[in-house]
Amino acid sequence: MKKRMVGAVCAVVLLASQALYADDAPVPTQIVDTMNRLFGVHPGFRANHAKGVVVEGSFKAAPGAAALSRAVLFAGDTIPVTVRFSDATGLPTIPDGAGNANPHGMAIKFHPPGGADTDMVINSLKFFPVATGEDFRDLLQAISESPADAPKPTKFEQFVASHPSVPKAFATASTPDSFAHETYYGIDAFVLVNKAGAKQAVRYIMQPEKAVHLTPGVAAKRPNDFLVDELPARVSKHPVVFHLKAQLAAAGDSTKDPTQPWPDDRKVVELGTLTLDKTVPDSLAAQKKLLFLPGQITDGIELSDDPLVAARNAAYAVSFSRRQ
Repeated sequence: MKKRMVGAVCAVVLLASQALYADDAPVPTQIVDTMNRLFGVHPGFRANHAKGVVVEGSFKAAPGAAALSRAVLFAGDTIPVTVRFSDATGLPTIPDGAGNANPHGMAIKFHPPGGADTDMVINSLKFFPVATGEDFRDLLQAISESPADAPKPTKFEQFVASHPSVPKAFATASTPDSFAHETYYGIDAFVLVNKAGAKQAVRYIMQPEKAVHLTPGVAAKRPNDFLVDELPARVSKHPVVFHLKAQLAAAGDSTKDPTQPWPDDRKVVELGTLTLDKTVPDSLAAQKKLLFLPGQITDGIELSDDPLVAARNAAYAVSFSRRQ
C-alpha cells in the first residue's frame, strides 16, 4: 500500500512539473507532455501508439524503382525489415476496435547492407489533421481541456472551427479487420533522387493485397486485442504482403503542408514488395527497444520542406528517452 501511495504521489508531482514548465519546453517536449496528461504515464510504453505488435520480413524493390531513386533500398537486393503495427493513443490497453484506436500505424525499419537503418513511419490517415508541430500541440491541448462536462463550445470545438482539416482527416480512418488489411499513408512528402540527380517529390502509400474495414458497431464487439493477436497468427501461417507505392507530386503540389492531399489523378508508381513472414517471440520486449524516426533516411531520399517531419523526429526521441 505504501509503495502505491508513493508511486501515486510521484506521478502527480511529475504531471504537475510538466504542466508548470511546459510553456518553457521545446514544442516536441510539450507534445509528449500533453500526451502524457491525456493518456497517463505508462512506464516502458510510447507516449502515442503505445499498443502494438512487431513482425519481421523483407523488402524487394520493383524493377523501375531505381529510375526514381539511387537509394540502396531500391537497388534490387532483398532487404530485411522490422515492422511494428500499432493502435493510436498512449493507452497500452486500448481495445483494438475502439474508435480512438484509429488511426492505426505502421513503422518500418529497413536493414540494408552496411548497417545504416532507414525508417518509414506511416499511418491509416490519408492526410494529417494539422500542418505543424505547434498546431499538433495545440490540438492535443484542446482535447485535454475538453472533458465531457466542459462548457460549450469546448476548446476542441473552437480549435476544429479554425482548423477544418481536423475532422476531415480523422474521417479517413476506420478500423480494419486485420493490420494486414489496412492501407497506410505517408502523410509527409519526401524527395527521391536518382543517379542522374533528378529529383521527384513523393508521398508513400503502403497498399495491402486487399483492404477490409469494420463498421464501428462490429469493431466494438471484437475482443480487446483482436488486431495484435491476429497478425502473428496470420504471419505464422502464410506471408503477409504489401506493395510500397509512391504518389508523384506535380508542379504546384504543396510539399510542406501535410493537411493537403494531392489530387487523386497524380501518377502512382510501384516501388517494391514488402513481405512479412516472421513472428517475434517476445513482441512486447522487442518494441520497447525500437525507435522509428520518420526523418531517418538514406542517400537517394531527401527531406522536403515539410516542417512536421522534424517535429515528429524530436517528439519520438523524447518519448523514447522517457520509456528507457
